[in-house]
Amino acid sequence: PEQANQDTIHPHRGFDNIWYAISGSSSTGHSTGPGGTMERAKLEEGSLLKVRTGRGVLHAEGLGKDELAQGKIGTEMRGLLFWVNLARKDKNVEPTAQVVQRAQLPLRQEGDASIRTLVGEGSPVTLGTPGVILDVELTKGGAVTIPVDAGFNGFVYLLEGEASFGANRSRASRSQIAVLGPGRELAVADAQPGTRFMLMAGKPYGETPIYNGPYVD
Repeated sequence: PEQANQDTIHPHRGFDNIWYAISGSSSTGHSTGPGGTMERAKLEEGSLLKVRTGRGVLHAEGLGKDELAQGKIGTEMRGLLFWVNLARKDKNVEPTAQVVQRAQLPLRQEGDASIRTLVGEGSPVTLGTPGVILDVELTKGGAVTIPVDAGFNGFVYLLEGEASFGANRSRASRSQIAVLGPGRELAVADAQPGTRFMLMAGKPYGETPIYNGPYVD
């Protein structure tokens, strides 16, 4: 909110930028309009924005005038931002933006978990490499086993609660990361009620990215 009247425009290039609104709502702008003009996206709870930054894009966060008029200044939102590298052959593609609403993201029940697919089978969102991003919630706790391609690298990020992960049953809790080892599935056990986590996994490019501030070359 304190940035509502500030210029937050900044550049990015070389990766897919995925912004997922976990709770609350937010606004963002990006120079993917005609001739590089700024477009604005309003993200409601459960929706996401994917920006393929490609050869370069300008990005900005901030509330719009209509939202300020609605009194949204001072409100809170919680979100996750994923940076997913692009292969070198795709570094110079034209930047694009895609807004996906909550209802467009597949939801399924597996074990004791509700699983919403942000990236993966049934989702309209794709990355530059095969991959999955899942929002997994065990409202009553319990266990779930999730298939993961054996060729993927991945990790789990705990949003809420606590659970045991993998064959070695490593325990992780809120704001911690569990890195996936080799295998074809992720086993989750002894989850506390209200446990929620993000699973992100994908096929490596076999290239070494060069990190340069807001750029991934």
